[in-house]
Amino acid sequence: MKLLGGWTIHGELPDIPKAIIPVAPHTSNWDFFVGLCVKLALGLRVSFLGKHSIFVFPIRGLLTWLGGIPVKRDSAHGVVGQMVDEFAQREQLVLVIAPEGTRSKVKEWKKGFLHIALGANVPLVPVSFCFKTRRINIADPIWPKEDVEQTLSEIKAFTDQAVGKRPELQ
Repeated sequence: MKLLGGWTIHGELPDIPKAIIPVAPHTSNWDFFVGLCVKLALGLRVSFLGKHSIFVFPIRGLLTWLGGIPVKRDSAHGVVGQMVDEFAQREQLVLVIAPEGTRSKVKEWKKGFLHIALGANVPLVPVSFCFKTRRINIADPIWPKEDVEQTLSEIKAFTDQAVGKRPELQ
């Protein structure tokens, strides 16, 4: 499927009510807008996490409508626990997460999304945005394993082929 700006989608998201979609690489604010175009073009109901402090007037309503879920990273229950509870409470939740946790260069990815998937017993559907080829690649679902490093390696094997908007930050 072709999108605005010559982007194409390769692969299909499975028709499942609950999943986590780790999207990588995340090197620019443009990643959000590419993802938003995919969401709108495919008519997806997906959610994303945002710091609770950005969910303020006048953009709170827009962020919530787009699927934003405010989280307090300093709460005693923690984001992992908050999201496992959120999955348990909803009949449908597809959560998009940037595993790097930031647009800056990182040595290690955050592993919370893997712990959420394990705790909620939901599959992971890796997606990569390649700015070099303007391809959005969607992998087959991966069920999380107790060995989070093994699951992480599988996801990285798929997403590492993509080139971010700012490759120097990968």
